[in-house]
Amino acid sequence: MRLRKIAGADEAVAKHERVLKAEQRKAGWLKELAAGKPAYLEIGMGKGDFMLEMADKYPNALFLGLEKYSSVLLKALQKYDNIEDKPENLWFLWENALDLADIFSAAGLDGIYLNFSDPWPKERYAKRRLTAPAFLEKYYQILKPEGRVEFKTDNPGLFDFSLHSLADSPYFKIEKIYRDLHREIAAAENVMTEYEKKFSALGHPIYKIVCSKTAGTSMP
Repeated sequence: MRLRKIAGADEAVAKHERVLKAEQRKAGWLKELAAGKPAYLEIGMGKGDFMLEMADKYPNALFLGLEKYSSVLLKALQKYDNIEDKPENLWFLWENALDLADIFSAAGLDGIYLNFSDPWPKERYAKRRLTAPAFLEKYYQILKPEGRVEFKTDNPGLFDFSLHSLADSPYFKIEKIYRDLHREIAAAENVMTEYEKKFSALGHPIYKIVCSKTAGTSMP
């Protein structure tokens, strides 16, 4: 589905006080912002339901939502603005995941969430999938030694691709695999995204993979 561009979205996102600007991201910025708390990043945050709930549920952690489309990020910011008791542990990044190594110059993240990412179904676009080998290498660079990646989708093709990509990766080991998440865990253990609520209501099984960074692996 083609993304509808919202007039003025670029300007509104650029000036929003909760969007971390490049000039704010000096050396050591993540460590300073986290102030000893664990730090988690969602890549392709969408309209923000997941990050908003996580920030509310876990006040003793830092959450960062990354979204490259200003029209989508604007909707998440509007949701944030409409909250009376706004979470101070949530910040937003208007950036492209291709630039992760530049945004996070050191291994400082405790976890990365990939929720209902674009499946890029045509094989010629496989390298754009967020679980493609080149992206896994980026995640390895910016995660702490004990860092984890959690991936969810309703797309069986993307799930199969991701499963093989992670299984073949020297950077991660798979810890858990769910082929029907909502049947396999208690609802209280799972924070849902807006897409997850929609697809689950339609009867689609939700797939999930949890993996951890492989200790002792050297970058090529």
